[in-house]
Amino acid sequence: MRITKTLATAATLAVVSTSAFAGGVAPVIVEPVEVMEAPKTSSVSSTYVVVGVVAALLIAAAASAE
Repeated sequence: MRITKTLATAATLAVVSTSAFAGGVAPVIVEPVEVMEAPKTSSVSSTYVVVGVVAALLIAAAASAE
């Protein structure tokens, strides 16, 4: 009975003491977060540019036909 209590106590101490080494004593190093800005885009939609080019081509074709 005494050996069983000794073994149970030793096993309990072994399990409890292993969690003490889980962390570590080194300080935590926090690296700075890089913030990336969104690329600046044009305020004019590409659809308007295409419509403008097509309109200019139609006006040029109508002017040269006269």
